[in-house]
Amino acid sequence: MPSDGDEQHARQDDQRAAAPEGAPGAAPVAGVTRVVLRPIASSLPVGFFAFLAFVVPLELIAGVFAYLARDAGAATALTTLGAAWAGTAVVSLMQPPGTRSTALVVFLLVVAAFVLVLSAAALPGKSLLGVLLVLAAARYVLVAVYDITGSATVRSASGWLGVALGAFALYGGIALLLEEMTQRTVLPLGRHGRSRTSLEGGLEDQTATTHQEAGVRRQL
Repeated sequence: MPSDGDEQHARQDDQRAAAPEGAPGAAPVAGVTRVVLRPIASSLPVGFFAFLAFVVPLELIAGVFAYLARDAGAATALTTLGAAWAGTAVVSLMQPPGTRSTALVVFLLVVAAFVLVLSAAALPGKSLLGVLLVLAAARYVLVAVYDITGSATVRSASGWLGVALGAFALYGGIALLLEEMTQRTVLPLGRHGRSRTSLEGGLEDQTATTHQEAGVRRQL
C-alpha cells in the first residue's frame, strides 16, 4: 500500500511532466540544447568617446565588453586601438624629447595597416565604425610620416585630422548612446545587413546562426 510520501512524489512527477517545455520545474528533455542569453549593454559608445580623450583603459574595457556581447569585430578593433595607444605612450616616454624613433614609425605603420584591414571588414555592416577606423589609420600614417620627416605641413595635417577624428567619434558616441537607450536608430549610423537586422529584427533573427558561433559550436 503506497504511503503519503509516495503519493506526494507521484504528484510532483506528474506536475513536472505536465509543465510546458522550458518552464520552471519542467522535466528535462533529452537531446535539447538550451542557450542562455545574458543581455549586456553595448560598449561601442564608450569606445567612441575614448577617442576624444585617448584613454587606454576605457578603450580596453570597451573591447572586453564587446567580446562579452559577442561582437568580435568591434572587440578586436577597440582592444587593438587601446594597445596601440599604450605602446605609443611607452615608446614616447622612453625616448628623449624631440628625437625620432624608427621603432615607433614601424609600429605605427603596422598598426595602420592592421586597422585598415579591420575597416574593410566593418564597412559593409557598420559604416560608422568602418569610417572611424579609416580615419584612425590615416592619422597613424601621418604621425609616422611626421616622425620620419619632421615636416611642419605633415604635423598640421595630422593635427587637423585628429580634430576631425575627435568630432566624428563624438557624433558616433552620441548616436550609439541614443540608440542603446531607445533601442532604435535616432541618428544615422549606416547599419547594413546583419548589423541592421540585429537592431530591427526579432529574437528569431538574432538566434538564427547562434549554433554556429564560438562557445556554442563544438570547436573554434
